[in-house]
Amino acid sequence: MRKKYAPEHVMIRDGVYYYVRHIPYDLAPIYSVTRLCFSLKTKSLKAAIRTSKSVTQRLEDYWLGLRLQNMDIPAIQVVKSGDTHENDTLLMSEACELYLRLKGVGKDKVFIRTANRNTQYVTKLLGDRPISSYSSNEAAQFRDWCIDKGMGIKTVKRVFSSIRAIVNLAIAEEGLDCSNAFAKTYFPDDESSISRQPISMEDIRKVQSLCKDIDDEMRWLIALISDTGMRLGEAAGLLKEDIKLDKPIPYVDLKPHPWRTLKTRGSQRLIPLTNEALWASKRLLE
Repeated sequence: MRKKYAPEHVMIRDGVYYYVRHIPYDLAPIYSVTRLCFSLKTKSLKAAIRTSKSVTQRLEDYWLGLRLQNMDIPAIQVVKSGDTHENDTLLMSEACELYLRLKGVGKDKVFIRTANRNTQYVTKLLGDRPISSYSSNEAAQFRDWCIDKGMGIKTVKRVFSSIRAIVNLAIAEEGLDCSNAFAKTYFPDDESSISRQPISMEDIRKVQSLCKDIDDEMRWLIALISDTGMRLGEAAGLLKEDIKLDKPIPYVDLKPHPWRTLKTRGSQRLIPLTNEALWASKRLLE
């Protein structure tokens, strides 16, 4: 089959995609070939594009390192010798501790657990190092590692969002002169994502009718949720005192309790009771 070029640096041959790229002129002396060409080991165009972008990013970092080795750096003799690990940037674990100390005040256990877990992901793969020592190449490796663990693209993006926030706060608070290696990592499209459709009113009415027919505590909870929009955890954690039926407009006073926190500060609210939610509330208080 004739070679047919797809997106930049991607070529298909006999149904398999290859990575193809010419060696930069200034780096040609260190190579025995004039171009790179190797199999991406996939017949999927989307997978090939994703892998090629990762390879390109790694090559750019590698070539930059080669160019810097040949660069004449002024006053190189005044650079302090010895262990370069002795720098003024925080370790990734220390950055996480700083983040939780400043941002974790008043947050629930999920917020703290998520920040710690995502930090541990990074340190497990890349090591617990100064935040300035991570490269964009390593961030790409971390992305691929997350995907290989079976995480969906949306989940991986949430992990990176958490790590970016941790590193950004450390850079700002400590006045560090370094960039965030996790700030500009490329993410492929999520081929497995499915658009979630809303529940039809017809189905909601069927469920509400069944709740009235069965008429037990579990069904009261479902009916309460169906006409208030409360989360399951919010409704299950209510006290009877939170349900105000003696007011001109009956409502639920949704607020945090020691046994059940709320997702955000904005989750604390007064919710009017109407239709099936009002019926369920009356049954709950009987």
